[in-house]
Amino acid sequence: MDIRLAERVKALTPSTTLAITAKAKEMKAQGIDVIGLGAGEPDFNTPEHIIQAAYESMQKGQTKYTPSGGLVELKDAVINKFKEDQGIEYKRSEIIVTVGAKHALYTLFQVILDEGDEVIIPTPFWVSYPEQVKLADGKPVYVEGKEDNQFKITPEQLEEVITDRTKAVIINSPSNPTGMLYTKEELQALGEVAIKKNIWIISDEIYEKLVYGDHKHVSIAELSPELKEQTIIINGVSKSHSMTGWRIGYAAGNEQVIKAMTDLASHSTSNPTATSQYGSIAAYEGTQEPVEEMKKAFEERLNVIHGKLNAIPGFSCLKPQGAFYLFPNVKEAAKMTGFEDVDGFVKALLEEAKVAVIPGSGFGSPDNIRLSYATSLELLEKAVERMSEYVKANMKTAE
Repeated sequence: MDIRLAERVKALTPSTTLAITAKAKEMKAQGIDVIGLGAGEPDFNTPEHIIQAAYESMQKGQTKYTPSGGLVELKDAVINKFKEDQGIEYKRSEIIVTVGAKHALYTLFQVILDEGDEVIIPTPFWVSYPEQVKLADGKPVYVEGKEDNQFKITPEQLEEVITDRTKAVIINSPSNPTGMLYTKEELQALGEVAIKKNIWIISDEIYEKLVYGDHKHVSIAELSPELKEQTIIINGVSKSHSMTGWRIGYAAGNEQVIKAMTDLASHSTSNPTATSQYGSIAAYEGTQEPVEEMKKAFEERLNVIHGKLNAIPGFSCLKPQGAFYLFPNVKEAAKMTGFEDVDGFVKALLEEAKVAVIPGSGFGSPDNIRLSYATSLELLEKAVERMSEYVKANMKTAE
C-alpha cells in the first residue's frame, strides 16, 4: 500500500523533551544509573483529598459522558478561582474545560487561525506552541526574548513584527523553559500594543501557583476590561496540584471563541474524563495546603541548586522566579569541552556523565539547556556534581 501522510504532519518537529526522556528511560532499563532532569511534572503524588474525591465519584456512578465543555460544577470552581486569585469575573459560557491545557491551546488555534495567519511566539518557547500553530495551518513568528532582559520581549519588539496577518501573541508567565515572570508594568505595555493592533493575547498561566520569593504572578486579563476581552487564558491543574496524568485544563475568555472551542471539542474528545473532572473540583474547592508545601519544596531546591549550577565552569544561569526549571547558558562549557554546539554537549552529558537534560535548541534557544528541579534535592546535587566533574575533566582534555 502506498502510504501518504498528510503534509501538516510531515512538517511537525518531534518533541525534544520526549526524545531525551525516552533515551534516559532506555538507559535506565539497561541498568545504567542515569539521573533524569527532563521531567516537566512535579515529583509529588496528587493530594489525597483529590484522589478520594475522584474515587467517590466513581463509586457514585459518575462515570458517564459529561457536557463537552466540562461539568458545570467544575466551571463554577474555575470561575471562583479566577475571582479569588485575580479578581476577574467570568460566566460559565466563557469557560471550557479541556483534556489538559495542551488540548485547550490546540483547540484554540484550530478555531482562531486560517491558513497563513500568524502567531507571535517569544523565544525561548514551550516546544508545542509552534507545532500546534502549524497544525492549524498558521505561521509561527518568533521574537527573541533576550537573556539580558530575563528572556522577555519588549513592546517595541512586539509591534515591529505585527503584520496584517497577525492573529495572536503568546505570553507564558511564569515561563517554560526559563521560569521568568512578566511584571504588571511589562504586561500593561505589551497589552497596549495588542489592543492598538487588535490581536488576541493568549496567556498561558499553567505555572501561576509556582512563584517564589517576593515575586507575584499577574494575569494580563486582570489589568483592564479591554485586556480581559482580548485575552484567552490557558490554565489547568497539572502543575499546581501535581495532576499531570489526570489531563484537565481549561480556557477562559471571549464567549464566541469558547463556544467555537466547545463545538470543536464535541467532535474530537466528546468531553474531558468525568473522574478527572470530579477530582479537579476537589483540587480547587478543597485545602490548598499541599500546593503550598510543594511550592515550598521547589523553592528550597532552587535556592540550593542555583548557586551550585552557576559554579560549573562555562555555566551562566539567571535565577528563575517561578515554575520548576533552570535554563542556564552553557555555550562556553560546550566550547571548553570541545563541542561545536550545545546539542553535542547535551548528548555527552547523557552518555558520559549520565545526566539527562534538554537542549535549548528545542525551545528556540540553542545556547541553553533546560533542567527540571522537580526531583529530590539529593538527586539534583548529585546531577550537578556529575556535570561539574565532566566539564572539569574534559576541559583538560580539550586543552
